[in-house]
Amino acid sequence: MAGADLTGADLEGANLARADLEGANLTRAYLMAANLTGANLTGANLTGANLTEADLTGAVLGHAYLTRADLTEADLTRADLRPVDLPGANLTLARLIDADLKNANLTNADLNNADLNNAQLTDADVRGVNLTDAVLRSAYLDHADLTLADLTRVDLTRADLRNANLTDANLTGASYKGAVLKGAYLTGANLKGAKELPKGANLKGAKGLPSTP
Repeated sequence: MAGADLTGADLEGANLARADLEGANLTRAYLMAANLTGANLTGANLTGANLTEADLTGAVLGHAYLTRADLTEADLTRADLRPVDLPGANLTLARLIDADLKNANLTNADLNNADLNNAQLTDADVRGVNLTDAVLRSAYLDHADLTLADLTRVDLTRADLRNANLTDANLTGASYKGAVLKGAYLTGANLKGAKELPKGANLKGAKGLPSTP
Protein backbone atom coordinates (compact mmCIF):
# COMPACT_ATOMS: atom_id res chain seq x y z
CA MET A 1 0.00 0.00 0.00
CA ALA A 2 2.96 2.30 -0.48
CA GLY A 3 1.77 5.69 -1.69
CA ALA A 4 -1.91 4.77 -1.29
CA ASP A 5 -4.50 7.47 -0.70
CA LEU A 6 -6.36 6.44 2.45
CA THR A 7 -7.58 9.88 3.46
CA GLY A 8 -10.27 9.56 6.13
CA ALA A 9 -10.30 5.76 5.84
CA ASP A 10 -11.93 3.77 8.65
CA LEU A 11 -9.33 1.18 9.65
CA GLU A 12 -10.35 0.65 13.25
CA GLY A 13 -8.82 -2.55 14.61
CA ALA A 14 -7.27 -3.38 11.23
CA ASN A 15 -4.36 -5.82 11.12
CA LEU A 16 -1.61 -3.94 9.29
CA ALA A 17 1.34 -5.64 10.91
CA ARG A 18 4.49 -5.26 8.79
CA ALA A 19 2.46 -3.47 6.10
CA ASP A 20 4.29 -1.21 3.65
CA LEU A 21 2.60 2.18 3.90
CA GLU A 22 5.57 4.28 2.86
CA GLY A 23 4.42 7.67 1.61
CA ALA A 24 0.75 6.78 2.10
CA ASN A 25 -1.79 9.52 2.71
CA LEU A 26 -3.61 8.66 5.94
CA THR A 27 -4.79 12.17 6.75
CA ARG A 28 -7.62 12.00 9.31
CA ALA A 29 -7.67 8.21 8.99
CA TYR A 30 -9.35 6.28 11.81
CA LEU A 31 -6.83 3.71 13.06
CA MET A 32 -8.04 3.20 16.62
CA ALA A 33 -6.62 -0.05 18.10
CA ALA A 34 -5.07 -0.94 14.73
CA ASN A 35 -2.19 -3.41 14.65
CA LEU A 36 0.73 -1.60 12.98
CA THR A 37 3.55 -3.55 14.57
CA GLY A 38 6.64 -3.40 12.38
CA ALA A 39 4.80 -1.38 9.73
CA ASN A 40 6.72 0.87 7.36
CA LEU A 41 5.19 4.35 7.57
CA THR A 42 8.21 6.26 6.30
CA GLY A 43 7.10 9.63 4.95
CA ALA A 44 3.42 8.82 5.52
CA ASN A 45 0.97 11.65 6.13
CA LEU A 46 -0.96 10.95 9.34
CA THR A 47 -2.03 14.52 10.00
CA GLY A 48 -5.04 14.51 12.32
CA ALA A 49 -5.22 10.70 12.26
CA ASN A 50 -6.79 8.82 15.18
CA LEU A 51 -4.28 6.24 16.43
CA THR A 52 -5.74 5.85 19.91
CA GLU A 53 -4.56 2.55 21.46
CA ALA A 54 -2.87 1.59 18.19
CA ASP A 55 0.04 -0.85 18.39
CA LEU A 56 3.04 0.65 16.60
CA THR A 57 5.67 -1.49 18.28
CA GLY A 58 8.81 -1.47 16.15
CA ALA A 59 7.13 0.60 13.43
CA VAL A 60 9.23 2.85 11.19
CA LEU A 61 7.90 6.42 11.04
CA GLY A 62 10.90 8.37 9.80
CA HIS A 63 9.87 11.65 8.12
CA ALA A 64 6.21 10.87 8.82
CA TYR A 65 3.76 13.72 9.49
CA LEU A 66 1.69 13.30 12.64
CA THR A 67 0.65 16.90 13.26
CA ARG A 68 -2.28 16.95 15.73
CA ALA A 69 -2.58 13.16 15.51
CA ASP A 70 -4.26 11.39 18.44
CA LEU A 71 -1.90 8.73 19.84
CA THR A 72 -3.51 8.43 23.26
CA GLU A 73 -2.37 5.15 24.88
CA ALA A 74 -0.64 4.11 21.65
CA ASP A 75 2.27 1.68 21.93
CA LEU A 76 5.38 3.00 20.17
CA THR A 77 7.86 0.79 21.97
CA ARG A 78 11.10 0.53 19.97
CA ALA A 79 9.54 2.58 17.15
CA ASP A 80 11.92 4.37 14.77
CA LEU A 81 10.82 8.01 14.57
CA ARG A 82 14.01 9.57 13.12
CA PRO A 83 12.98 12.28 12.49
CA VAL A 84 9.24 12.71 12.74
CA ASP A 85 6.83 15.65 12.88
CA LEU A 86 4.54 15.45 15.92
CA PRO A 87 3.64 19.09 16.66
CA GLY A 88 0.45 19.36 18.67
CA ALA A 89 0.02 15.57 18.76
CA ASN A 90 -1.74 13.90 21.70
CA LEU A 91 0.53 11.23 23.21
CA THR A 92 -1.13 11.05 26.61
CA LEU A 93 -0.30 7.73 28.31
CA ALA A 94 1.57 6.60 25.20
CA ARG A 95 4.37 4.05 25.53
CA LEU A 96 7.59 5.20 23.88
CA ILE A 97 9.99 2.87 25.67
CA ASP A 98 13.28 2.57 23.76
CA ALA A 99 11.76 4.67 20.94
CA ASP A 100 14.15 6.61 18.70
CA LEU A 101 13.04 10.25 18.45
CA LYS A 102 16.33 11.87 17.50
CA ASN A 103 15.75 15.27 15.85
CA ALA A 104 11.97 14.81 16.20
CA ASN A 105 9.64 17.81 16.20
CA LEU A 106 7.41 17.50 19.28
CA THR A 107 6.55 21.18 19.76
CA ASN A 108 3.43 21.68 21.87
CA ALA A 109 2.70 17.95 21.94
CA ASP A 110 0.91 16.42 24.94
CA LEU A 111 2.95 13.65 26.58
CA ASN A 112 1.16 13.69 29.91
CA ASN A 113 1.91 10.43 31.78
CA ALA A 114 3.79 9.04 28.77
CA ASP A 115 6.45 6.38 29.30
CA LEU A 116 9.69 7.39 27.57
CA ASN A 117 11.96 5.11 29.53
CA ASN A 118 15.32 4.88 27.71
CA ALA A 119 13.95 6.84 24.73
CA GLN A 120 16.34 8.67 22.39
CA LEU A 121 15.50 12.38 22.16
CA THR A 122 18.89 13.78 21.22
CA ASP A 123 18.53 17.14 19.41
CA ALA A 124 14.73 16.86 19.57
CA ASP A 125 12.54 19.97 19.51
CA VAL A 126 10.45 19.62 22.67
CA ARG A 127 9.48 23.27 23.12
CA GLY A 128 6.23 23.85 25.00
CA VAL A 129 5.60 20.12 25.43
CA ASN A 130 3.45 18.84 28.29
CA LEU A 131 5.46 16.11 30.03
CA THR A 132 3.58 16.23 33.33
CA ASP A 133 4.08 12.98 35.28
CA ALA A 134 5.97 11.46 32.34
CA VAL A 135 8.69 8.87 32.84
CA LEU A 136 12.04 9.66 31.23
CA ARG A 137 14.31 7.34 33.16
CA SER A 138 17.66 6.87 31.42
CA ALA A 139 16.32 8.85 28.43
CA TYR A 140 18.69 10.71 26.15
CA LEU A 141 17.79 14.40 25.96
CA ASP A 142 21.24 15.79 25.20
CA HIS A 143 21.08 18.98 23.12
CA ALA A 144 17.26 18.81 23.17
CA ASP A 145 15.29 22.08 23.26
CA LEU A 146 12.84 21.94 26.18
CA THR A 147 12.13 25.67 26.35
CA LEU A 148 8.85 26.32 28.20
CA ALA A 149 8.22 22.58 28.54
CA ASP A 150 6.06 21.45 31.46
CA LEU A 151 8.03 18.79 33.34
CA THR A 152 5.98 18.85 36.53
CA ARG A 153 6.74 15.72 38.58
CA VAL A 154 8.59 14.18 35.63
CA ASP A 155 10.95 11.29 36.40
CA LEU A 156 14.38 12.14 34.94
CA THR A 157 16.31 9.57 36.94
CA ARG A 158 19.65 8.89 35.21
CA ALA A 159 18.53 10.89 32.16
CA ASP A 160 21.16 12.46 29.90
CA LEU A 161 20.43 16.21 29.65
CA ARG A 162 23.87 17.43 28.64
CA ASN A 163 23.67 20.81 26.90
CA ALA A 164 19.87 20.66 26.89
CA ASN A 165 17.93 23.92 26.82
CA LEU A 166 15.46 24.04 29.72
CA THR A 167 14.93 27.79 29.66
CA ASP A 168 11.70 28.73 31.48
CA ALA A 169 10.79 25.05 31.84
CA ASN A 170 8.58 23.96 34.74
CA LEU A 171 10.41 21.30 36.77
CA THR A 172 8.24 21.56 39.88
CA GLY A 173 8.57 18.34 41.87
CA ALA A 174 10.72 16.71 39.19
CA SER A 175 13.05 13.87 40.09
CA TYR A 176 16.49 13.88 38.46
CA LYS A 177 18.56 11.67 40.73
CA GLY A 178 21.65 10.57 38.82
CA ALA A 179 20.75 12.72 35.81
CA VAL A 180 23.57 14.31 33.81
CA LEU A 181 22.96 18.05 33.34
CA LYS A 182 26.44 19.23 32.41
CA GLY A 183 26.14 22.35 30.26
CA ALA A 184 22.33 22.40 30.48
CA TYR A 185 20.59 25.78 30.60
CA LEU A 186 17.95 26.24 33.29
CA THR A 187 17.60 30.01 33.01
CA GLY A 188 14.20 30.99 34.41
CA ALA A 189 13.29 27.36 35.07
CA ASN A 190 11.08 26.55 38.05
CA LEU A 191 12.83 24.03 40.32
CA LYS A 192 10.36 24.25 43.19
CA GLY A 193 10.35 21.06 45.24
CA ALA A 194 13.79 19.95 44.07
CA LYS A 195 15.60 17.91 46.69
CA GLU A 196 19.04 18.77 45.41
CA LEU A 197 20.65 21.16 42.96
CA PRO A 198 21.24 19.74 39.49
CA LYS A 199 25.00 19.39 39.15
CA GLY A 200 26.81 21.08 36.29
CA ALA A 201 23.77 23.02 35.04
CA ASN A 202 23.51 26.75 34.41
CA LEU A 203 21.04 27.90 37.06
CA LYS A 204 21.19 31.63 36.40
CA GLY A 205 17.76 33.09 37.10
CA ALA A 206 16.26 29.73 38.05
CA LYS A 207 13.28 29.90 40.43
CA GLY A 208 12.33 27.85 43.46
CA LEU A 209 15.90 26.77 44.19
CA PRO A 210 16.30 24.68 47.36
CA SER A 211 18.36 26.22 50.11
CA THR A 212 21.91 24.95 50.25
CA PRO A 213 23.12 23.38 53.50
